Amino acid sequence: MVSSRYVFPVAIILALALVPTVIHSYLDSRHIDGFSTQKLPVALGQFSSKKSNRDSGWGQEVFDSQDWIERIYDEGNGRLVRLFVARSYDHKRLYHHPELALSYGMTMTSQGIVQLPGNESVSANLLVDERGRSVIMYSLLYDNELVEDPISHQIKDSMNLLTGARKPMTLFYVSSVKAKSTEDPRLTPAARVLELAVQSFRSQSAVPGTQ
Repeated sequence: MVSSRYVFPVAIILALALVPTVIHSYLDSRHIDGFSTQKLPVALGQFSSKKSNRDSGWGQEVFDSQDWIERIYDEGNGRLVRLFVARSYDHKRLYHHPELALSYGMTMTSQGIVQLPGNESVSANLLVDERGRSVIMYSLLYDNELVEDPISHQIKDSMNLLTGARKPMTLFYVSSVKAKSTEDPRLTPAARVLELAVQSFRSQSAVPGTQ
């Protein structure tokens, strides 16, 4: 039996607890910012590209993304760079070891966060394979800002995520083979493609809205 004096406070607490449930489960309110992977140019700097042969439903199945691209970029010297970009409202699908899906079968170790040497001050997660020849980098963007620690970011932004319209996170993922095992990963074509892709994406015009 609950005392009548506690009825009102308990009702308030229960009502507040239902807010995120209503927003995300029933209304599924999502913030539409006008940015899209489809707007990324086919040519980035000196790099031209072609589409990969990835199945059209793969991004939705693996990353819960309806807005994604995968292209193979070539500077003309035979050193190919694979660029995968996806947007999703399910952030964990993007930041939780994307290499397991995008570089399946490879044995890699994390080298932590590195700063790319270009003018955009782009930070990236760096991974290398056991032989030191392949280089993989990925960056995460949320609300047009780079996210280095997604878990810490979600904790800090938890109230907004619980009570406001969900905002998408964007994953930029590049992989390529280094010319030499001693080559600085930050100076590779992969790093340059990553920087150019992030720069191009962030330059898109925002069109705020919700659905």
